[in-house]
Amino acid sequence: MSTEELREEQQFVSGLYARLDALREEAEAAVRASLTQVGNGLQARLERDVLVAERSGLLAAFNAGENGLCFGRLEFRDGRDHHIGRIGIRASDIERTPLVIDWRAEVARPFYLATGHTPMGLRRRRHITTEGRDVTALHDEILDLSDTTRTGHEGADADEVLLAALDSARTGRMHDIVQTIQAEQDRIIRAPHHGVLVVEGGPGTGKTVVALHRAAFLLYAHRQLLAKRAVLIVGPNPAFLGYIGEVLPALGETGVLLSTVGELFPGVSATGTDTPEAAEVKGRAEMADVLAAALRDRQRTPEPGAPVIIEHEDGDLVLDWTIAQEAREAAREADVPHNLGRPHFAFRVIDMLTQQLADRLGADPYGGPNFLGPDDIAQLGKAIAASPEVHAAIEELWPQLTPEGFLADFLEEPTPHLRDEDALLVRRPRGAEWTAADVPLLDEAAELLGSDDSAARAMAEAERAKQIAYAQGVLDVSYASRTYEFEDKDDDESEVLLAHDIIDAERMAERQEEDDHRSAAERAAADRTWAFGHIIVDEAQELSAMAWRLLMRRCPTRSMTLVGDPAQTAEAGGCGSWESILSPYVEDRWEYTRLGVNYRTPVEIMDVAAEVPRVEHPDFQPPSSVRSTGVVPWARRADDLAAAVADAVAAETRDDGRLAVIAPRELHDELAGKLPGVTAGEALDLTRPVVLIDPRQAKGLEFDTVLVVEPGRYGTSDLYVALTRATQRLGILHAQELPVALKQVAATP
Repeated sequence: MSTEELREEQQFVSGLYARLDALREEAEAAVRASLTQVGNGLQARLERDVLVAERSGLLAAFNAGENGLCFGRLEFRDGRDHHIGRIGIRASDIERTPLVIDWRAEVARPFYLATGHTPMGLRRRRHITTEGRDVTALHDEILDLSDTTRTGHEGADADEVLLAALDSARTGRMHDIVQTIQAEQDRIIRAPHHGVLVVEGGPGTGKTVVALHRAAFLLYAHRQLLAKRAVLIVGPNPAFLGYIGEVLPALGETGVLLSTVGELFPGVSATGTDTPEAAEVKGRAEMADVLAAALRDRQRTPEPGAPVIIEHEDGDLVLDWTIAQEAREAAREADVPHNLGRPHFAFRVIDMLTQQLADRLGADPYGGPNFLGPDDIAQLGKAIAASPEVHAAIEELWPQLTPEGFLADFLEEPTPHLRDEDALLVRRPRGAEWTAADVPLLDEAAELLGSDDSAARAMAEAERAKQIAYAQGVLDVSYASRTYEFEDKDDDESEVLLAHDIIDAERMAERQEEDDHRSAAERAAADRTWAFGHIIVDEAQELSAMAWRLLMRRCPTRSMTLVGDPAQTAEAGGCGSWESILSPYVEDRWEYTRLGVNYRTPVEIMDVAAEVPRVEHPDFQPPSSVRSTGVVPWARRADDLAAAVADAVAAETRDDGRLAVIAPRELHDELAGKLPGVTAGEALDLTRPVVLIDPRQAKGLEFDTVLVVEPGRYGTSDLYVALTRATQRLGILHAQELPVALKQVAATP
């Protein structure tokens, strides 16, 4: 094997890091100098803000590129030669020659798409393996068979780099796949961002990592739009979000909010739990109508014949059914949310009570005209409007409500609006902890209630207009300031982010506000009404109809990527099919694609797992596994299940990699007592060598070794998920009878 080629690549990569260090030091120095700069006048402020915004964006990109800065090289038949990496870097500030091209640039696509049949102009594609800043291996693929030049780094297996990555030990964190993106994945990653794209795929097909790389690509290709509006990524549970949390920062992208549905109502922490049956009831689409009906019941009138008597110095005022009914109809006809309808109700009540009092005080005993003039009646109205007793009556009939208070009241007594059996499932006392299934209901309640913030908004808009005028001046200066580009524009290659790439006048104005210097993602997390530029939903088949109502409000443009697998639907309230999810919102205007290759699960394990859904669906076809380890899954029966699990963990634990014990939640206390360093119910840390989880927590995760405990207690979907989490070894431990689908698993002594 040629060492000269390896030496040349090492020299190139070393020079690349030297350039990266120089750019990073320059950016850091500029930020430090700008932050300490003291100057008066608009020009000084403009220069400071341009440098801080621009160099802060550069630093994020530089830091992301540190690990695996350059991982590929394209050699074209026409003599062109491009290195591919995490970020793009130019040779110097003056030269426009690119040293390395961002993986998302159009010119980099042949690295992922070219084949011997369709070489896309390439004669050779090189994969560069690095550890830290050192080049450790090269792998060349010959795409032009007429070219007889050889480097000594050609590999017999074109998938050598991919398989090496798949066989590597897990770390408890998902890593990016920029070095090994496959053609079917690349097409999804670069698909247009408008509209709804559904990406379906079985276990191990890379749905999640493709969705994350799609977020990185969209932020690269549509930065002006998405940096302002941010991207929302919705995952099934906090452990999953922790697992994927390092992928996008490693790609230089931070304009993303990662959240579960249960975290999407600001100020509410959904720490409670529902029974599956209660969660299913709360997730039904009909709950929107149920809550609306419950709210209408809070818009009351006095009983006929039992009016509200309001004491007044000039005689009692009578707020009867007729007045309240007329005021209620007027407020409802305004067609505004409940809290915004309250002023309409109050004005009509006050107006009619004023007329009642005026008629009494100004009445001519001989039948003549009213003695009170318009000014007199206006004064009576002011006095009535200021009356605490009148306000108390209005509050009783049309109360000002909060989403939390309204929903707590409903859940305390849901019987009038839900069937008795459903009411029994969801009923709970006031003060109980909110659950994840409550959050879509809180969001629905907030929509029904609204809030009267017109005065605050008017003041905020006036101040905002001033800040935008200043911010536009900042951006005008940035266009004329020195440009730091990653790559040559003439070659369709990317550029280093400038201030106007990562920020617009409105967001720059937001940064000037004295008490608010948050990113778009941070602002979005605190704002229930935020409209995201794009939403990505993982395990989308699990979300309830009410959860989809919440998400659709967060993205009025319907720019979404949904990934999941209906065969893995476990939640009783999950919508399951894509048609049922999307038809209410976009009808049939959505695109569907399927990933059919399993990169995670070896064929030996997949053959076992596929038998589970086949019990109910004999024609079920799993994704095709690309790997075979030769390690056959095993099953073992044990009377002392906890001791057997402890023995198996000791035998299967390796020096590197991760092991998961997947067991029903009711067994966790017993099992944890036999597993050193494991505590039942603790916050899940996936970086530990051994973790104890239930099947629902396992969704979306992967481990080197998996021990599935008591599979007879799992539902079909949960068992299928549990069996497909392993990348290397699978064991099954049971005291009860095995499910029929697992009878063929080889027993071990």
